[in-house]
Amino acid sequence: MKQTDKHTDRQTGRQTNISIFIPHIGCPHKCSFCDQRTISGTQKPPRAEDISALLEEQAPHLSERGISAEIAFFGGSFTAIPREYMTELLEAASAAVKRFPCYSGIRCSTRPDCISEEVLDILKSYGMTAIELGAQSMSDEVLKANERGHSAEDVRKAAVLIRGSGIELGLQMMTGLYKDTVENCLYTADEFIKLSPKTVRVYPTVILKNTRLGKLFESGEYKSFSFDETVDLCAELLQKFERNDIRVIRLGLHASPDVERDKLGGVYHPALREIVESRIVLREMTERLKALPKGDYTIFTDKRNISRTIGQKRENIRRLFEFGYNIEVKERAGETLRVVPKEEI
Repeated sequence: MKQTDKHTDRQTGRQTNISIFIPHIGCPHKCSFCDQRTISGTQKPPRAEDISALLEEQAPHLSERGISAEIAFFGGSFTAIPREYMTELLEAASAAVKRFPCYSGIRCSTRPDCISEEVLDILKSYGMTAIELGAQSMSDEVLKANERGHSAEDVRKAAVLIRGSGIELGLQMMTGLYKDTVENCLYTADEFIKLSPKTVRVYPTVILKNTRLGKLFESGEYKSFSFDETVDLCAELLQKFERNDIRVIRLGLHASPDVERDKLGGVYHPALREIVESRIVLREMTERLKALPKGDYTIFTDKRNISRTIGQKRENIRRLFEFGYNIEVKERAGETLRVVPKEEI
């Protein structure tokens, strides 16, 4: 039922989510990519007493480590589940927020066409602090091809309602869906930025067994983006969002033995974000080195950026060597990315 979904809030310091998955309840559509039970690893929907017990159990551990947590209802389109069940879960979460100082609020994910002023009033009455819309794409062609059952305009309308209610807005997108293109993904990011979300999650498509995408993939009709294409695209998306002060709080699906067992294709890697951030550093190093003659160089960076600069399995060092640059990376406090010819050291 629970999965810790860590991200750091720039203002509050140590922050995490206690994620409670509600598998495929309330969804009015079975989207082409969806096998929520595999994605969440959850078979049985949680009850209020399960949530209360979990939150009571987790509270002392969070408090001891000085971590603040939001209680997050993910999967299953939270605002589309039966109303009595939704309020039952909200009551348990709201009681925990009032009882334990380590819980900073409640967040949920839902479909864009399952938001209304009435729903928002209910969520606010229980202290909902953030709503993430599973938009997936802002291309109506892609949404239709993947049987989402809503339009890009539904995303825009729901986003306006959420922001108007005072609840924090988050948006979720997928890359590499059926009939998707890199241009569509960049367009989606630009449209997201216009909606001024506080946070974004980016999920490259993972093709799972027992889904329509799985059947299209096995028939040869559908081919997703390659791993390298996805890393390049996600690097561009990450920079685009961060330039607009939008936090990307998740990049790629959580590591899961269920996903690893059932995936047929697509892009899945437990360290995807680190690989993407490393690709961004590679681009910056390449730009700086292009203005210099080929040869031996030392790159100084701080401890936090050492692994990103070297790249996973020394990928960045290898690629630069192919371009004629023999690179050694050294740690130096206060440096972000300083390129120095070896003879000058």
